[in-house]
Amino acid sequence: MSTPEYALTELARESRLGGAGTEATDREIRRISLRDFDARRDEITGELWAAAADIGFFQLVDHGIDSEEVDTAFAATEAFFALPDAVKGRFPLKKGQNAGWEKMTQVRPSTRTADQKESFQVTRPRMDGLWPSEDELAGFQATMLGFERRCWELAMRVLGCFADRLGLPRDFFTAAHDPARPTYQSTLRLLHYFPVPPAVRDTPGIWRAGAHTDFDCLTLLFQREGQGGLQVMPGKEAADERWTSVPATADAVTCNIGDMLMRWSDDALPSTFHRVRLPGAGERDGSRYSLAFFAQANTDAVISSPSGRHPDITAGDYLLQRIQANFAS
Repeated sequence: MSTPEYALTELARESRLGGAGTEATDREIRRISLRDFDARRDEITGELWAAAADIGFFQLVDHGIDSEEVDTAFAATEAFFALPDAVKGRFPLKKGQNAGWEKMTQVRPSTRTADQKESFQVTRPRMDGLWPSEDELAGFQATMLGFERRCWELAMRVLGCFADRLGLPRDFFTAAHDPARPTYQSTLRLLHYFPVPPAVRDTPGIWRAGAHTDFDCLTLLFQREGQGGLQVMPGKEAADERWTSVPATADAVTCNIGDMLMRWSDDALPSTFHRVRLPGAGERDGSRYSLAFFAQANTDAVISSPSGRHPDITAGDYLLQRIQANFAS
């Protein structure tokens, strides 16, 4: 499949962001509480919209996913990545399917070098033959499917607030991300960033994850306390490359707007550049783990720009184009 002009434009945005940039400490990553959600829905919706429209990034607290559930998912993640590569290799990333295990195959247009990580993608309808057995990793499948469902519920709550502000039916995005349909393509991604020896740390152009935007509607990111490195930069400041570090805390879920929702909102909600830098001298340089849930509209959902600014495209075609541009064959 050839890449159309509008997709090339999106990729070109990334290709100019391979430098180190500077640290911006004056930009706020807002923390938004979802406590008493039903009673405070209008207030929360206003806070979500303001943060998303400003820089496309925010953090959720009091979000309803219990810390024990998060800890269990991280423990299972670490256990999976501790398996020998020969075992993980029996569950390979399916080309164009966003399901399975990969190691250092993601090459960002911004860096042209492989991210220093491995990952395992869970996309419900595409997991045949991709789960470790109970003998290899007891409880892994059940843990990940349960956690994926909790992430979906939280993402749909937030997207429902955005639907309200966009004048769409409240359940518009829930219907577009229906897990009961075979066209479902939201993904839970388990991530392991490798330890960073000095020889790697001092190599120019090497990143744990090069600068990029996400392809989806909304990303939920779970981080471990003290395992930082995530940085963000609004596109309007790309010329100066001023990056802000996002705190890695156990109580908050970091969220960002993806390219799909930016199109659906006529660019009112920006999909923001972000990256994961290597640790510097004196910083923790061991493994970094994170869990990312990508709320990606079902393959047959049509992403329409309300004003016609962007051409219509199915979410399946859109995601496939972006995957092909970011993973080595």
